[in-house]
Amino acid sequence: MEKIQVLNMAGTEVSQMELSAEVFGIEPNQAVMHAAVVNYLANQRQGTQSTLTRTEVSGGGRKPWKQKGTGHARQGSTRAPQWTHGGIALGPKPRSYRYSLNRKVKRLAMKSALSSKVLEKELIIIDRIETAEFKTKNIAGMLKAVGSQGKALIVLPEVDQKVIKSAANIPGVKTAQVNTLNVYDILNCDRFIVAADAVKKIEEVYA
Repeated sequence: MEKIQVLNMAGTEVSQMELSAEVFGIEPNQAVMHAAVVNYLANQRQGTQSTLTRTEVSGGGRKPWKQKGTGHARQGSTRAPQWTHGGIALGPKPRSYRYSLNRKVKRLAMKSALSSKVLEKELIIIDRIETAEFKTKNIAGMLKAVGSQGKALIVLPEVDQKVIKSAANIPGVKTAQVNTLNVYDILNCDRFIVAADAVKKIEEVYA
């Protein structure tokens, strides 16, 4: 696989890196990536929507009128579903939308997403992503130097609170570690910015 340039935080090329063709050079599988995105979004749903059934609505304890002789249809409660302020029939209740994908499918989807970023020339490798202090200006300066506009995903080899919190105030910018990467975030960003050490870890995990 051809080499890709490695930049520093000032946007200057400092070296080149050859990516693993097994991870970053496969033919992206659109169907598998779609399945992974749908799975991710379904697993994010809280499923806390709820309606009151006739047993949970207050009132309706006595029969509104006698069974026969009134000319009305027979009724047993003013909180039956057909009544105003009655309970809801077959309404939503709290539930889990979570389901899992096959492990091989998840791996193929991740490799496809990574490879698609290389094909679309949206992958930017930085030799070291770090900041000496909690300062949004430092990360914003890096993004501008490497030509990142719009949504960006910054991938770190490990948790770095200074970088994470410095990037948190920039609209459209997310941070992640290698072990928290997901297909949705990769495909949803305009620039996939990865630290060189994080690239090596990704290759170790998915090669």
